[in-house]
Amino acid sequence: MRTLFPFGLLPLLALGATALALPPDCNRTSVGLTPLNDLGPGLYLGQFQGGLFEAGSNQMPVGHFAAGMTSAAAVVPRNADGQPAAGGRAVLLSIGLSNTTQEWCSQNSHTVCDPWSFTGQALASPLVEHATLAIANGAAGGQSAGTWDSPADPNYDMVRNTALTPLNLTESQVQAIWLKVANPQPMVSLPNAGADAYTLETQIGNIVRACKSRYPNLQLVFISSRIYAGYASSPLNPEPYAYESGLSVKWAIEAQSRQNRGLGIDPRAGDLAYATAPWITWGPYLWADGLTLRSDGLTWACDEFSAADGTHPAIPARTKVGTQLLDFFLASPHAAPWFRADHARFCTADFNGDGDIGTDADIEAFFACLGGTCCAACGPADFNGDGDPGTDADIEAFFSVLAGGGC
Repeated sequence: MRTLFPFGLLPLLALGATALALPPDCNRTSVGLTPLNDLGPGLYLGQFQGGLFEAGSNQMPVGHFAAGMTSAAAVVPRNADGQPAAGGRAVLLSIGLSNTTQEWCSQNSHTVCDPWSFTGQALASPLVEHATLAIANGAAGGQSAGTWDSPADPNYDMVRNTALTPLNLTESQVQAIWLKVANPQPMVSLPNAGADAYTLETQIGNIVRACKSRYPNLQLVFISSRIYAGYASSPLNPEPYAYESGLSVKWAIEAQSRQNRGLGIDPRAGDLAYATAPWITWGPYLWADGLTLRSDGLTWACDEFSAADGTHPAIPARTKVGTQLLDFFLASPHAAPWFRADHARFCTADFNGDGDIGTDADIEAFFACLGGTCCAACGPADFNGDGDPGTDADIEAFFSVLAGGGC
């Protein structure tokens, strides 16, 4: 027997309303799927390769890494007109839906953020740049991927009017974005040719191009997929759609990297040339299989989610994502130069700061720095930013980055 929803109820479901609230399914502590970062070269459904990047790898391709460093270097304080200015601001903005705003700032506000959210934690951290960096929340409840995929979408006026202007910020100062989007009530999963994961990949491509149109100085977009949805008690966005959204992100990033190596425009993601779109990569990858321990220890417990639907994050999950975001931006070589208060050039292949990436001169400068002689433009002896300089871990991280991997 089919269950028919009254027409007027569909918008409520799309907005994540809980008019038909049901308790979470707390017995579903696993859905038996392997996180992409642990799946590696293995295959989901026997045909979709894991890993966060190409060829089942968690290491970013060398050329894409280098392009990201160029984009990161272009993030500078700008005045209201977007011109570089010593007294200006660089804006890090969130774009997305209800989960995004809850994790980034607050469920109900664009400017007053909960202390457990990413913004709340960042504002309280002495490690974060506060003089020139401005963190703004453009995400809002109910705003699915399709409401962000054109520069003419009303959401962008909403962001300008409610998230930027009240903080005396402008669209021309937005230079980095955290993007986390999804669609309500997906109904077609992989491997179907009409799967929602393919639709989301196309929408991500459209969204980053729309963002570049609205924010002319936008350099970097960090994209995260959804957290675990195995406890969900509504059709809003259950498994496997939360898991498969990670593949959408992976494919979009791969599309840009491949296109800019001369391998053509991806037919789903569209034109992502560095001249057309901002540089894109992963933000923190947030999916883990419920209580099944991910390789880095991440899990999701039922009591971390809303008691109304098992889908939206409750305060514990918002806190966890907020912390992951803060750790990510402090450690990322593509964010640390403008996000950190010390502007430390952690994890950079251009160690000596001469503009050439991964050369013999960088290697010589790195080992000279380990020996106590660091050039003025050099990165730190604490290469990986863990607070312990000159260790084997720093050396391993240096050569990993030189090879195009992570830090």
